[in-house]
Amino acid sequence: MPERPARCYRRIDRPPYTRREYIKGFPPPKIRIFTMGSFDGEPVIEAKLIALEDVQIRHNALEAARVAANKYLSKIVGDKNYWLRIVPYPHHILRENKMMAFAGADRLQEGMRKAFGKPIGTAARVRKGQEIIIVKMGVDNEAAAKEALRRAASKLPTPCKIVINKCK
Repeated sequence: MPERPARCYRRIDRPPYTRREYIKGFPPPKIRIFTMGSFDGEPVIEAKLIALEDVQIRHNALEAARVAANKYLSKIVGDKNYWLRIVPYPHHILRENKMMAFAGADRLQEGMRKAFGKPIGTAARVRKGQEIIIVKMGVDNEAAAKEALRRAASKLPTPCKIVINKCK
């Protein structure tokens, strides 16, 4: 499969960097709300967004997907008719070895010597076949669930498939 753009933090090629008690000054994840909507009763439809590759999803991509799906569902089916959940949590802390980019910078920096990097953000590690977003709806509106998950999938750095189940 050919590589896609924005591959700087997508691949899972190193062990996870998650021990927060040893890490100083990492930024908190942008995503704060993982469950939205208020739906009581038996669901009629359950829709899932499933990853097709092993990938790291940055915290701002998860937040963008959440906002896109939530906004569409609340507008189309109403706040009381759906329940949406973001499944992965961004535990992995991303690091970057920042380089200076101005005249005379070669005298100030060390290049790749001791290039461990400073924390710049967090990411969730998602495996192939893992659920990313789950939507349960009390109304039989399959098209709205599919469109909300399609909009959310466009914000994520991995190809996804949408699975819709009718509940009994």
